[in-house]
Amino acid sequence: RRIANFYFLIIFLVQLMIDTPTSPVTSGLPLFFVITVTSIKQGYEDWLRHKADNEVNGAPVYVVRSGSLVGDIVRVAKDETFPVDLVLLSSDRPDGTCHITTASLDGETNLKRHSLSLTTFAVIPSSFYLLHLGEMKVPGHLSNLYLCFPSLSFRPLGPENLLLRGARLKNTKEIFGVAVYTGMESKMALNYKCKSQKRSAVEKSMNSFLIIYLCILLFEAILSTILKYAWQSEEKWNEPFYNQKTEQERNSSPILKFISDFLAFLVLYNFIIPISLYVTVEMQKFLGSFFIGWDLDLYHEESDQKAQVNTSDLNEELGQVEYVFTDKTGTLTENEMHFRECSINGTKYREVNGKLMGEELLFLKAVALCHTVQISYDQPDCMVPGSDPFSHVNGFSANHMEYYASSPDEKALVEAFDTMTDHNTVPYAYRFKLLHVLEFDPNRRRMSVILQTPSGGQIMFTKGAESAILPFATSGEMEKTRLHVDEFALKGLRTLVVACRHFSPEQYTEVDRRLNAARTALQQREEKLQEAFNFIERDLQLLGATGVEDKLQDKVQETIEALRLAGIKVWVLTGDKHETAVSVSLSCGHFHRTMNILELLQQRSDNECAEQLRRLARSLCWYCLSRIKEDHVIQHGLVVDGASLSLALREHEKLFMEVCKNCSAVLCCRMAPLQKAKVVRLIKTSPEKPITLAVGDGANDVSMIQEAHVGIGIMGKEGRQAVRNSDYAIARFKFLAKLLLVHGHFYYIRIATLVQYFFYKNVCFITPQFLYQFFCLFSQQTLYDSVYLTLYNICFTSLPILVYSLFEQLVHPHVLQSKPALYRDISRNSMLSFRTFLYWTLLGFCHAFVFFFGSYILMGEDTTLMGNGQMFGNWTFGTLVFTVMVITVTLKLALETHFWTWMNHFVTWGSIAFYFIFSLFYGGIIWPFLHTQDMYFVFVQLLSSGSAWFAIIIIIITCLFPDVIKKVFYRHLLKGTITAV
Repeated sequence: RRIANFYFLIIFLVQLMIDTPTSPVTSGLPLFFVITVTSIKQGYEDWLRHKADNEVNGAPVYVVRSGSLVGDIVRVAKDETFPVDLVLLSSDRPDGTCHITTASLDGETNLKRHSLSLTTFAVIPSSFYLLHLGEMKVPGHLSNLYLCFPSLSFRPLGPENLLLRGARLKNTKEIFGVAVYTGMESKMALNYKCKSQKRSAVEKSMNSFLIIYLCILLFEAILSTILKYAWQSEEKWNEPFYNQKTEQERNSSPILKFISDFLAFLVLYNFIIPISLYVTVEMQKFLGSFFIGWDLDLYHEESDQKAQVNTSDLNEELGQVEYVFTDKTGTLTENEMHFRECSINGTKYREVNGKLMGEELLFLKAVALCHTVQISYDQPDCMVPGSDPFSHVNGFSANHMEYYASSPDEKALVEAFDTMTDHNTVPYAYRFKLLHVLEFDPNRRRMSVILQTPSGGQIMFTKGAESAILPFATSGEMEKTRLHVDEFALKGLRTLVVACRHFSPEQYTEVDRRLNAARTALQQREEKLQEAFNFIERDLQLLGATGVEDKLQDKVQETIEALRLAGIKVWVLTGDKHETAVSVSLSCGHFHRTMNILELLQQRSDNECAEQLRRLARSLCWYCLSRIKEDHVIQHGLVVDGASLSLALREHEKLFMEVCKNCSAVLCCRMAPLQKAKVVRLIKTSPEKPITLAVGDGANDVSMIQEAHVGIGIMGKEGRQAVRNSDYAIARFKFLAKLLLVHGHFYYIRIATLVQYFFYKNVCFITPQFLYQFFCLFSQQTLYDSVYLTLYNICFTSLPILVYSLFEQLVHPHVLQSKPALYRDISRNSMLSFRTFLYWTLLGFCHAFVFFFGSYILMGEDTTLMGNGQMFGNWTFGTLVFTVMVITVTLKLALETHFWTWMNHFVTWGSIAFYFIFSLFYGGIIWPFLHTQDMYFVFVQLLSSGSAWFAIIIIIITCLFPDVIKKVFYRHLLKGTITAV
């Protein structure tokens, strides 16, 4: 990855092995410094990750009976996380259930209900030591969260029996479970992607530029070696009287001597490759990353969380993002539902101040009873064991209880019913006995409860998606309800349709028999359950519909719109069902109301999927032609589900990409964690090679976050897996706009200028060394003293560019946020294009020629520049070139600076002053530890000449005057033209 490090190691070894014109210290010291700083920086960041990982890995686990990890019986208490994938064995709840939250896995804070694999397992924990629970078969590892579960010898197990690692136990005092998948074999771990070392586009450009400069270096070294032997072909230059060869030199091999001379020139010119560039970039990234954490605009006061940087290597990549892939639940939304409207028997009602105008008793009963919500009381110890849990309902304040639900919609509806009910005026409590729960599943898209009424009859309440209820309804206001459901959906509300069915005693007997037979089946259990559910959930009486608002995070719509204006395409990847995902996309502005929505849903075969993709492609072409004719823009949005996506990516990847690229927004629903990563990789590896960013808050987003060029973790209400595996972490989605449009813009411009400037100043540095060889018969005589060679990049010119790269602001932050389109100006790595690289390189060569030949014109004809008639020597000439060079490259950076702080002034003028002070002390004192001191009194002698001062001023003005003219032209003339336009 770091070509320059390897190159300087080779140069250092060459300097140790052969006689070279410069000391090995000139390469060895900078290399050691670079590697040390890089190691400290990356070690610090790894230590922070290690510290965060230890918080999870070091958490204590209560093991009841050891079975060498797999087979261990583990006790988990309330509010603890599951350390491994467990099969539930025992719960302290009488019905043998437990409730968990998966906020750290998928961002959902609602409760999910899990049950025992067999009712006889609800035994005293101590009997685990004596009880033979049966034989359990654990299948091979499969990443799919919804398939491949362990099974008992007498009963298969389903997802309701498996507790996934990372979930948290809620509303249950304690449970016991047996470990079936541990460590990296757990279901969520199998959905992780191996974390690879990410590299920014700027770093790749740096390596490309280094290869070009390496070619320049090799060309200069080969040319110098050839010209040396061309000069030495003449006898008078081959062995002059003042430099006679030894006998060993005369008899040495010409080939070895040629190689030795080539390597010597290579060492002489090696500083054209700027090793200090890497250490400056590392320091700029590390120090610059603190500005993100210090930004108060990225601080979330409610949760007391600030933005954090886990990987500072990708700062500039924030300014190059072209695609944003975001999770929905917990990322775009707060995952908090609020009841807003409902339709009852064809009449629409709206919630006003917690009250619902009108009363329809059967509908309200359905809403209050068709759910799996659990209640937690604040004062459980006050209840006498064995007493009637409903004895305190009358007059009981809702403030004393808390609802836990497996679906946030259910919780919102129950809370709304509770709010609308005046407990003080309820004459008595209705008591219903729960007989059966027909759980929700993604195929049916509905759930039902069968209850025994106070009068002894049986009734079923059903709720679900419109498409899952209306086809099975035989009575009720269907047309009016359908219209109301469409109205609710247009407002961005999550809709549910409610229905009921009354059973006669004979009908209920048959229903009960079918359900029990299906639930105890040892083979094809899922298919038989589906048949039983379909038999029961028919002949429904339509009662109405509800509209629930999924509360979006603050400023989500504005953030998505800003990203779109910045030229960034936003894709939403969610595990939610189709209707819910589309509803949220509409409400958050991801989809517009006027947008043409295309669908790739429920494809069952490759041929069917390919045909649908071709239809979509033809549709897009037709819209494109009509847009040209009618002169108006039609935006398209694509909705695709996980199953269809798998088929599309299998054999029709190019066709799918063609459809996606013509869409302004893409929504992928029912996505598994690894599918999210595959979608990111699909765009990431497309021919255009766009820069991708993934943002999420749960463990199911980790693969996507690790796959993208830049991964952003949202600090959710619970869990930190996404944050720990991300490159950056923010508290809310709205902070993404400033992170990209402002910080990303600044980081990219700063580091792009830093890289180009480093190459420029090193060309200025080493080209005079190359030109000098034409005047010393290619004798490998160095133009600069070894101390100057070593300190040029480390001391004399390092601080100004470092401070520039930390504080430069080309445009004010408020302007960048208010005009997102400015982000497009730096896209596609435009500031590190070959054109700008060529400009800085040629500028460096031009300035180097002015430095060298300007000084040569002054001193080349043996002109006396001292008052006593004394002439300047070789080291004085080199020092003059070096002095002009240090001042010019420093002032060149000053011309590039737009945002001046006191630190910029301090390091700019301080660096020039430091060079003069250091040179005076270095050349004005005889240092006892130096073997030779060629620079003694050289600098003092140079500064004592008025002609030298005049030459310094003239050369600097000659170099920088064109830059000044260019700045004036761009800042005034072009600015006036733009204003006039």
